[in-house]
Amino acid sequence: MKSMEKLAGRDCEVRIPLSDKKPLKDIEKSIIKTYGKQLWAKFNKAVRDFQLVEEGDKIAAAISGGKDSLIMAKLFQEMQKHGVSNFELEYIAMDPGFNEANKELLQSNCEYLNIPVKLFASNIFNIVDHIAANYPCYMCARMRRGALYSKAQELGCNKLALGHHFDDIIETTLLNMFYAGTFKTMLPKLKSSNFENMELIRPMYYIHEKDITNFTSHNGIFAMNCGCVVAAKKTSSKRREVKELIREMKRTNPEVDQAIFSAARNVNMDCILGWQINGKKYSFQDD
Repeated sequence: MKSMEKLAGRDCEVRIPLSDKKPLKDIEKSIIKTYGKQLWAKFNKAVRDFQLVEEGDKIAAAISGGKDSLIMAKLFQEMQKHGVSNFELEYIAMDPGFNEANKELLQSNCEYLNIPVKLFASNIFNIVDHIAANYPCYMCARMRRGALYSKAQELGCNKLALGHHFDDIIETTLLNMFYAGTFKTMLPKLKSSNFENMELIRPMYYIHEKDITNFTSHNGIFAMNCGCVVAAKKTSSKRREVKELIREMKRTNPEVDQAIFSAARNVNMDCILGWQINGKKYSFQDD
């Protein structure tokens, strides 16, 4: 149990694969065959719908060590293999202060899955623990993203790909409503305001977390979970609470997650008290 705590953190769920790790060729085949509808098709649909990958792009795929980013990397490789678009890839991973067990897990998974990752170090966990110990996640996310943008730019990339999936999108929508008093969600792509000519993309936008979990479990992939040594010390998490709320609502309304997702596409501006565009606020009472 202690070894598992080193990998997952005190309050994190430990996800044990259902089988031994399968050969790489079988893992790659299952992306198209076994999980083609759940993963491959939805990845390509997001890329097409939101024009996430264009000819001549050089994309930095950010590898956190978790299941989502590992699968994103393999999906990008399949895109290149099938000639969907002519683009280049770099795989970057930041060590923000992982313990040795998690760092070794990240490196061994990338090596086994043939992901040529470039690992670079930072001291973000330690900094966040000192300046934002009570609510570390927001600050940590901002600092990590900045470091990833910087590394991607250093490597000559014009896009940074993150492994946020469908569940992350709807959870973020509710988090903003419940705790920030605003209606906004994660976008599938956005231009960086601090790094010139850089764009962030989220090609896993349509992919459900349960399908990612099933894929890793089916293929015997033991990915990092809760690698953060700061948040792992907390007894509660707002995102965890929202995740549980959605799970409870799905018991009586199985489509509630899709309804939340669709709400951000179906905003009726005739029935909104106020909104904001490019930093300027507007009211329904404005002429």
